[in-house]
Amino acid sequence: MFKLLCRDGRARRGEYITAHGTIQTPVFMNVGTNAAIKGGLSATDLAAVGCQVELSNTYHLALRPGAEIVRSLGGLHRFMRWDGPILTDSGGFQVFSLATLRKITEEGVSFASHIDGRRLFMGPEESMAVQSALGSDVAMAFDECVANPSPRDYVAASCARTARWLVRCRDELARLNALPGAVTPTQDLWGINQGGTYADLRIEHMRAIAALELPGYAIGGLAVGEPTETMYGIIDAVEPHMPPDRPRYLMGVGTPGNIIEAVWRGVDFFDCVLPARNARHGHLYTRDGRINLNNKKYEADPLPADPACGCPVCQKFSRAYLRHLLKADEVLGLRLCVAHNLWFYNDLMAQIRLAVEEGRMSDFRGRWAERLDRRI
Repeated sequence: MFKLLCRDGRARRGEYITAHGTIQTPVFMNVGTNAAIKGGLSATDLAAVGCQVELSNTYHLALRPGAEIVRSLGGLHRFMRWDGPILTDSGGFQVFSLATLRKITEEGVSFASHIDGRRLFMGPEESMAVQSALGSDVAMAFDECVANPSPRDYVAASCARTARWLVRCRDELARLNALPGAVTPTQDLWGINQGGTYADLRIEHMRAIAALELPGYAIGGLAVGEPTETMYGIIDAVEPHMPPDRPRYLMGVGTPGNIIEAVWRGVDFFDCVLPARNARHGHLYTRDGRINLNNKKYEADPLPADPACGCPVCQKFSRAYLRHLLKADEVLGLRLCVAHNLWFYNDLMAQIRLAVEEGRMSDFRGRWAERLDRRI
């Protein structure tokens, strides 16, 4: 399923084959938590900004509209009219983000819905059932994402439980894929490495889940409170123990500089709400750093958001116009800003792939990693 095309140091250039298309890696997955990109972008818009993979969330879609409704309408691909690859998160992150609304046991996690307070139980089998009904190409294993820092004893116990949950996920998804009428019978399961900021626990857990020989592996539980250098240190510790012939996914990360640094350390897949969220607040990425359209100096600025950008937004609209739309609370402003930021991220990944192919990833990192994260 994964073909490694070339390397430049630890940086990798590859392809991952799914039922809905081949993914060129390294890749940034555009986050559509509720089967939609916040800011008003449709599946057609995603194609226009160069998206390869759309990511949706199991927990949120289980609550609204419900997995069986999505299944009855042909799965996520038909539901949202996106014909490319889809990855679904498992709901495990909500074990972290909804800490005040849940209770963890060996069987799984009991939630109180953040929408209306009704109870929801999610365990490995339930998560796989929802993801099977959604019909994504890649289903993520159900895990616990712990806060950083957390007590070592708790993290060790959580890792062990997550490893046990992974076996249950594997067995259940294999059963579901074999059933008549499975939405995506070739749905892959990827395991998730946990261990907080304890390098030895991370390595031990990675070795344990690698033994299951799954189609892909993620590093989870980072960018949740720890310093950036600590995150890079954990990647450095874990990467040598990840199967070299399987894709590596750094969950929930991050800034353009974070992505460049992680690719340089051997990571292939990324996702983050940051580009769309920043765009909705007027923070746009450029080749010189991030600008804030709320600043008055852009009120009459005739330049595009990024004069070096080739996106449809920058070809037509000025900073002054985008700023006006945001100040006037026009939905079009959100839509255009989000489209620009997602195009920027997807184009960045294309440039990274080319840099790896041409053996100049080190130079690319030196030139752009810090520059793109600057605030102007």
